[in-house]
Amino acid sequence: MNHKPKQKKNDSIWVMFAWGLNIAGVLAILLVVLAYFYLQNVSAAPPPTTRPIFTITVPPTYTQDPASLWLPTITPNPRSTMIVVQSPTPFVIPNFAMQANARISVAGYSVSGRPIEVYTFGNGEKEKMIVAGIHGGYEWNTIALADELIQYIFQHPEIIPRDVTLHIMRNMNPDGDARDHGVDGRVNDHGVDLNRNFPANWAKTWDRNGCWVLTPTTGGTGPGSEPETKAVMYFLQSHKIETLISYHSAALGVFPGGVPWEEESIQFSKALSKATGYPYPPIDTGCVYTGTLADYAVELGITAVDMELSTHKYTDFERNLKALEVLLNWE
Repeated sequence: MNHKPKQKKNDSIWVMFAWGLNIAGVLAILLVVLAYFYLQNVSAAPPPTTRPIFTITVPPTYTQDPASLWLPTITPNPRSTMIVVQSPTPFVIPNFAMQANARISVAGYSVSGRPIEVYTFGNGEKEKMIVAGIHGGYEWNTIALADELIQYIFQHPEIIPRDVTLHIMRNMNPDGDARDHGVDGRVNDHGVDLNRNFPANWAKTWDRNGCWVLTPTTGGTGPGSEPETKAVMYFLQSHKIETLISYHSAALGVFPGGVPWEEESIQFSKALSKATGYPYPPIDTGCVYTGTLADYAVELGITAVDMELSTHKYTDFERNLKALEVLLNWE
């Protein structure tokens, strides 16, 4: 009888010891699991990047002196690919460093400081140019078309004739493109319609009969008042552009530059219309166009047109490959 209390005491000690071992084991397992996940997180590779395949070093401000137009510093980064963020149809291009005859530069900056990029292909003496996105996000499909053409030329560099240099300004109005892919994306961040701001038949305002009236617009405080317009003007003045297409949407057709229409631009419009099926003569809504890029280009001796895609939704890529061929071979 005297040994029974001692046996119970010993049993209690063993039970407590067993519980202690169980708790220690659980804590050890938890520490091992936590250590495993910590080491996995530290050693994990960085997530895939969507940054461009090259880094462009740009000056902090844009100078308006044509003589100071600069070339960017380009650092290849073969681990990543270029994704065009602003375009509704992002595309991927191969390593830029492998494209010996392709260059990228920044012609200027928007009101809000976004770069206005120009892709240049070929080294010939005959310079041609495409300008897209002058009406920003309202005509986003023109930017998407420019992106598709850039990608196509990267994949088929032989399309550029030996005697031709082609410049593609993929998005003249990056602020409008960033703001909205709809009616609110048409103007720049000063509320200016950039295709009314060039110093050719310029007007601050105009008769809206037959013209675009979905939101308020202006031609600017003066001819060439906007930084986007200045960037294009200086680019044209500092290059010997012979032929130019300014892309728009939608549906009205091909408009020759000049007031009145310049004869060579009329012939170029007819050739583009034949290749693409876009209307020429263009549909006349009664609108009187002032301050347009095509009219300004003609004043510089350039054969130029405004050409509208068939809708605000599609790029008409196959049709515009034919337009590209006409542009590249126009004499």
